[in-house]
Amino acid sequence: MNRRALLLSTAAIPALALPAHAHHPGADLDRLMGSEEKYFQAIDAPAAPGFELADADGDPVRLSDFSDKIVVLNFVFASCIDVCPLHSDLIARVQEMVNATPMKDMVQFLTVTTDPAADTPEILKAHGPSHGLDPRNWLFLTARDGQAEDATRKLAEEYNQRFDPLDDGQQMHGVVTHIIDRGGRFAAKYHGLRFDPLNLVMYLNGLTNNVK
Repeated sequence: MNRRALLLSTAAIPALALPAHAHHPGADLDRLMGSEEKYFQAIDAPAAPGFELADADGDPVRLSDFSDKIVVLNFVFASCIDVCPLHSDLIARVQEMVNATPMKDMVQFLTVTTDPAADTPEILKAHGPSHGLDPRNWLFLTARDGQAEDATRKLAEEYNQRFDPLDDGQQMHGVVTHIIDRGGRFAAKYHGLRFDPLNLVMYLNGLTNNVK
């Protein structure tokens, strides 16, 4: 799809009120996003690390369950007193913009706790409402019964993100938002908390239009 076609497809989403300076990725989505967003990293790997975890009700959830959708994945833990709450708020801002458009049926948001022992089902269920996350296309996942306590931290390491436990119950870690394309392709990462959420929304829109 060329740049003009993508602009037309974006313009056809009237529910997303875009400011005049909004960035619209063209045919070379990764290259253009990289030129507009310094916290963007293109990955373009054939497959993201798969997983089978559980939701707050204990029901199994696999990454492959969403192979027909674009997945926005992040790792946090609910007792974090540093950047995790800010990360959840940022994801909620992105989700709000996405869900104001037809993309709401094409994008799934997944958050994985890296402290499954402390993040009880009650805590998992309270996290979304406390940050404005919409359960229609967002899930907070934890380890399944029988999995090791560090299973989700090891999963984060498969995404090249470390969560190292500290003596006070906190964890030393960075902030990364992982983007997984339809079919499980590991598309990109947005690092930290300072990226423009609108740029991520535009990137997701580009993926929904099969832009390469």
